[in-house]
Amino acid sequence: MFPFDPRFDTLTDGEVTLWVMEKKEAGRVELPFYYYDICVRGVPVGKISIRIGDNFHTYYNGHIGYEVDEPYRGHGYAGRAARMVLEVARHHGMKFLYITCDEDNLASARTIEGLGARLLEICEVPREYFAWYEGIPRHRIYRLEL
Repeated sequence: MFPFDPRFDTLTDGEVTLWVMEKKEAGRVELPFYYYDICVRGVPVGKISIRIGDNFHTYYNGHIGYEVDEPYRGHGYAGRAARMVLEVARHHGMKFLYITCDEDNLASARTIEGLGARLLEICEVPREYFAWYEGIPRHRIYRLEL
């Protein structure tokens, strides 16, 4: 059983708060992860997850996944939430994170670059990737040193 730490059930920077919705054990290809609601002054504005560990799929899926609801985009909430979950990764002994986005998702690319991540490549996603589907967009693959 993965050692989830209850200290990370709620994270906040004073305005943005992450409330854990789910803690998921590892599966056949999935890593264990914390999954949060992103709330701004109590209002849900999106979701973020932090996956712990590393495998082939992480390179394309990333360790951090986020989405901000359309009315709340453009306020930096994804970046603020991502900065908060970095401590979760460090606590679990991670030294770096892969963070990815579709090649044409420039807003997400700016968020990732704002965290200090370095672009490794823009690539086709291989069929062996567990979430591959016909027409999957090329991915931007970043690495963030912790």
